[in-house]
Amino acid sequence: MEVDLIFKIAAIGIIVAVINQVLIRFGKEEQAMLTSLAGLIVVLLIIITQINKLFETIKNLFSLY
Repeated sequence: MEVDLIFKIAAIGIIVAVINQVLIRFGKEEQAMLTSLAGLIVVLLIIITQINKLFETIKNLFSLY
C-alpha cells in the first residue's frame, strides 16, 4: 500500500515535469506554473487523505470517539 502511494506521487511529479517542459518551450510559463500548482494540490490531497485514514485508525485503536 505504501509503495503504491509513493508511485502515485512520483508519477504525478513526472507528468507535471514533462508538461512543464513542454509548456516552457512553447513560451507558456504562466501555464507551466499553474500546472505545477495543480500537481502540488493533487499530491497534497492524496497525502491529506492518507493522514485522515491514519488518524481514524488511531482513533479506533484507542476507542477515541
